[in-house]
Amino acid sequence: MSAPARSAPPTLALVNVSKSFGAVRALQGVTLELRAGEVHALAGENGAGKSTVVKTFAGVHRPDAGEVRVDGAPVAFGGPADAQAAGVAVIYQEPTLFPDLSVAENIFMGRQPRGPLGRVDRRAMHAETATLFGRLGVALDPRQPARGLSIADQQVVEIAKAISRDARVLIMDEPTAALTGQEVARLFAVTRTLREQGCAVLFISHRLEEIFELCQRVTTLRDGAYVGTDPTADITPDDLVRRMVGRDLDALYPKQDVTPGEVALKVSRLTREGAFTDVSFEVRRGEIVALAGLVGAGRSEVARAVFGVDRWDAGGVEVAGRALPPGSPTAAMSAGLALVPEDRRQQGLVMDMSIERNMGLTRLKALRRETGRGGLISRRVERDRAADWGLRLQLKYARLSDAVGVLSGGNQQKVVLAKWLATEPTVLIVDEPTRGIDVGTKAEVHRLLSELAARDLAVLMISSDLPEVLGMADRVLVMHEGRLTAEIPRADATEESVMAAATGRAGTGKAA
Repeated sequence: MSAPARSAPPTLALVNVSKSFGAVRALQGVTLELRAGEVHALAGENGAGKSTVVKTFAGVHRPDAGEVRVDGAPVAFGGPADAQAAGVAVIYQEPTLFPDLSVAENIFMGRQPRGPLGRVDRRAMHAETATLFGRLGVALDPRQPARGLSIADQQVVEIAKAISRDARVLIMDEPTAALTGQEVARLFAVTRTLREQGCAVLFISHRLEEIFELCQRVTTLRDGAYVGTDPTADITPDDLVRRMVGRDLDALYPKQDVTPGEVALKVSRLTREGAFTDVSFEVRRGEIVALAGLVGAGRSEVARAVFGVDRWDAGGVEVAGRALPPGSPTAAMSAGLALVPEDRRQQGLVMDMSIERNMGLTRLKALRRETGRGGLISRRVERDRAADWGLRLQLKYARLSDAVGVLSGGNQQKVVLAKWLATEPTVLIVDEPTRGIDVGTKAEVHRLLSELAARDLAVLMISSDLPEVLGMADRVLVMHEGRLTAEIPRADATEESVMAAATGRAGTGKAA
């Protein structure tokens, strides 16, 4: 594979760019060159300025100082349309599909193929969409409405949309966050094909192993400032972490050894038609149990049923020996269950509501009792409780009265955790607890989960991140096509054994 030519100017570049929002300096002297035939990683913690770089390339923000250059010539994008016209396509971290339109209509929005009379040629649009999915190696129906698609499928649609524009520059912001290992491998194959065809790719991921597998160079930002650009062949993951956080990072998986106590959660032969069948397991106090498997295996569906969001058809759930009725989150919460959902923006937070109000949503009755004002809630009491949890979880914010939507992804996750930990649960179910979170915050979340387990909390962790599963779990439960296929003790859990069970290649039951 030939290396990108250095004699030609970069396809797209920032040169000594600075950008401020009020008193906040988001970027300070950042230089970043994207070259044809190269995948270039952008690394940094949440809040380092990566999103501002992406939006500057995309024409959403204009630099206060410095230049954006296309093929070596300075440009001034007046908006996203100018950037798209220059061949820049962006896949943002959160999908932005129109839920009531079909997959094909989302991909070709504003660019629908037309027939002789000017009408939309749906047959051609569906055929072109099918061709795009063929390149990606996925089986999605072009006619399917976007509403109801999994996060993984939504991300695939966003990728197909970008590829359909034949962009010269493809910017991928956390594209693998919700994908399985097989889907990531497929995406990487497509990305390498685009690179070989001369596309310049900017790849942003919190998964360091992906950066070193896919990318030729990596630029690091810290607190909005440019740290440096290095060939990935010349540095190690530890070197990159030090560049990102400015210090040596403690162990990413700080799992404490705890002797499990009594059974806190018991799930017996739980079945929900079309989602999962005959699922049985236990989680003890002080234990972190991981529920692993590929996307679509039924892991999140089991969690939703256990918590009462969805009704189950057969089986039972007990919390500390207390049987729960099906389909009742209120009963689950009263019994001591807490659920941190996978999609924190849609299901875990009210994005326009304040940080303090989000933290208090699960404790409204308790806050009213503490206030003692005939049902009214004291803002001071609400803020004091939120400030306490913010301190415990090392939350980074300007004001507790700010909308939670202004926080970084990692800090939003901490708010969701605080909201549920405030209920003092017996069992904490966390679905993809570190999806889209930078490496520094990921270590903090892992440390928190370990400390909670050490304090006698039972934790059921659903994760697609195999290193996270292996590093944090006392036991690994693996699902495949709606059934539990293996229960693997920590000492026996490997990537090979978990993936074998996740793909249906391991026998049902406990691994040896």
